[in-house]
Amino acid sequence: MIKITPVMKDLLDNALADGTPCLIGTASKDGHPQISPKGSVAVYDDQTLCYWERSHRSSQKRLGENENVVVYYRNPARKENPYRASCIRFHGRARLVTSGPERDCAWELTNHEEQSKDPEKKGAAVLIDVELIEEIDSKVIMKRD
Repeated sequence: MIKITPVMKDLLDNALADGTPCLIGTASKDGHPQISPKGSVAVYDDQTLCYWERSHRSSQKRLGENENVVVYYRNPARKENPYRASCIRFHGRARLVTSGPERDCAWELTNHEEQSKDPEKKGAAVLIDVELIEEIDSKVIMKRD
């Protein structure tokens, strides 16, 4: 069962301010991988992460081709981080949301610094249904049933 913990939420909420934005791994329809930093990763609900996609570049295109993503978080400076090598990987399926209440909610969860980079709110929400949370050594923390 996936239930994102308060500790995970706190780590993600502070990632950009700590200078350790999350990295999002996407892949093309042919499986070619790409890593992109995303400073707006947040916990949408107990089983879902979100971020604000404002660049409209290749990672957004890849989401339309292949919904499988990984969110990589690492910050050894956070002493309350109990995970091996201070690393958490969230694996899941992503979808782009361009209008409606889910988009609005993701915008509200986006930190002020990232919102200020999209003052006209032209971006889109990306919601990630988390299927697996693991440590750096692939030790499973949680898995969807």
